[in-house]
Amino acid sequence: MMKLLIRADDLGYSQGVNRGIKECIEAGLVKSAGLMPNMETALQGYDMVKDLNACIGQHTNLCLGTPCCDSSLIPSMVDEEGKLLSSRVYRNAQANGEDFVVLEEAIREIDAQYIEFRRITGKDPDYFEAHAIASPTVSKALAIVAERNHLPFSDMVPMRKEGFFCNKPIIQCDMESMKKDYDPFETLKKAISNGNEILPNIFVTHPGYVDSFLLSTSSLTYNREKEVKMLCSKEVKQWLNSQNIQLISYNDIR
Repeated sequence: MMKLLIRADDLGYSQGVNRGIKECIEAGLVKSAGLMPNMETALQGYDMVKDLNACIGQHTNLCLGTPCCDSSLIPSMVDEEGKLLSSRVYRNAQANGEDFVVLEEAIREIDAQYIEFRRITGKDPDYFEAHAIASPTVSKALAIVAERNHLPFSDMVPMRKEGFFCNKPIIQCDMESMKKDYDPFETLKKAISNGNEILPNIFVTHPGYVDSFLLSTSSLTYNREKEVKMLCSKEVKQWLNSQNIQLISYNDIR
C-alpha cells in the first residue's frame, strides 16, 4: 500500500489562505499543515485548525513580512525597511551561485520563529522545515536549530526528489502549482503513478482563497483555489481509495 502525505503549506499567510487550509483539513485529505509563525494572521490560522485532525508544523518563513527577532540583528536577511527579503532575491542569488545569508543570523531568526510558534500553539511543532527558500546556509541553520531543540526536522530541498524526515528517507513529489495550466488532480495522479511503493511520498500543496494581501505579495494566487477544490473533492477521495493509497501525517513517519 503506497503511503501518501498531503501537506498544506502557508497557514497564517492571510485570512483567505487560513480559510482554505481549514476546509481542506476538514475534508480529510490534508493531515499536516505548516504554520508561518511571523505572519500577522498566524494566531488566527492556528485557532481555526487547532482542534482538527492534523499535525501542525513550523513552516519557517524567512522571505515574507516582518522577522520575529530584531531586524538589526539579521542585516543579511532584511531590506532597508527591516522586512525579510523576498523569495525572488533568494532565487536570483541561487541562479548566480550565491548564498548571501549569514549562518548566525539565520539561526537567530529561526530560533525566534520557533519561540513564536510555541507562544502561539503552546507546544513544539509536529514537524520543522522552511518556506520557499533554496539556500545551503538556511538549510544548515534549520538543522542546527532542530538538533538543539530536539525537533522533528524535515530536510527537503526544492527541486530534489529525495529527502529525510527525522533522518528517515522520504520522497518529494513533483510540484506544478506555478504552471498557468495547473491541474491539481492530474498532478496528484502523476505523483501516484511515479510514487514510491516503500517510502512515504510527500505531496506539497498551498491551498487557500485569494484575498488582497495574497494578490499583493505572492505569485501563487488562483492556483491555490484550484487546490482547495481538489482537496475538498469527494471524487478525489474516492479515487485515492480505489488506488489503495494510505493517507498519513508526519506523526505516522516519526
